[in-house]
Amino acid sequence: MRAVVYEAFGQVPTIETVADPVAAVHGAVLRVEATGVCRSDWHGWMGHDPDIRRFPHVPGHELAGVVEAVGDHVARWAPGDRVTVPFVCACGTCRQCVAGHHQICDRQTQPGFTHWGSFAEFTAVDWADVNLVALPEGLESDAAAALGCRFTTAYRAVLQVGRVRGGEWVAVHGCGGVGLSAVMIAAAVGARVIAIDISERALSRAREAGAELAVPAGTDIRELTDGGAHVALDAIGTEAACAASIAGLRKRGRHVQVGLLPEPPRVPMDLVIARELELLGSHGMAAHAYPEMLGLVQAGRLRPGQLVSSRIGLEQAPQALVAMTDTSPVGMTVIRP
Repeated sequence: MRAVVYEAFGQVPTIETVADPVAAVHGAVLRVEATGVCRSDWHGWMGHDPDIRRFPHVPGHELAGVVEAVGDHVARWAPGDRVTVPFVCACGTCRQCVAGHHQICDRQTQPGFTHWGSFAEFTAVDWADVNLVALPEGLESDAAAALGCRFTTAYRAVLQVGRVRGGEWVAVHGCGGVGLSAVMIAAAVGARVIAIDISERALSRAREAGAELAVPAGTDIRELTDGGAHVALDAIGTEAACAASIAGLRKRGRHVQVGLLPEPPRVPMDLVIARELELLGSHGMAAHAYPEMLGLVQAGRLRPGQLVSSRIGLEQAPQALVAMTDTSPVGMTVIRP
């Protein structure tokens, strides 16, 4: 198969012909129809993720595709099924999984991190019966690719971890793919959304996604909201965004950290104490939690396809990954292998 490959952290990837993956006895091989270029892929390429230990390596974890082959112990899936998969593939049997917390599985695997990923014609997924998610009929693969990472990550961060309710002020710091997803989801449940970014183009996309206000970074969020946001998300992963998210909260507000940070950030703990703030982390969403979200997608209340801003072939993928060093793309870039 053809795949995007790099031989060292930070080295410009190339397109290579490599061996096709083989399904584990409990796993599956997927033919990749669409895969997103996510900032997490950039973090992995830069060496910020300890799960990438061997080279050469194929990145990519946010995908939609068709089951090509399954292992002998797979009961629920067959070749030809259209699926997506959470970026955290759970084992289904550890202590966390038994409690329903598949997204923090003790034995998790992640395509594009623990093993070769989806910037390729095919990719392997472990524990297929636990992790594969059937795609609704009519949902195109470009939109479905977002359901593997950024859209589901935002969905759980906003509704399940952040506990956003209608009428609350929600501040979203960073309007890339995760941030725009969070804006769309929070607005869909009746929250009053403020989008914050340094790019006017990103802010324009946030308004289209449902933001009531879209303002440049550095704006006093507490003044705009008569005391601060009830919930704020750092959806980009920088020390400045994390600190601004916390500083813009009202008393007893909730900060949700979604964006990955290359280094541990300095956090204004004085505000956390004085305002009795909650600091929360959110790490994807388990496959068993998808039906509620997919119901909203089928009903037209959530439209992940609106996130897609560009479509490229495998040949353009290396440069799309490298370009994230300078800036995050507005919306979602989808690779069609």
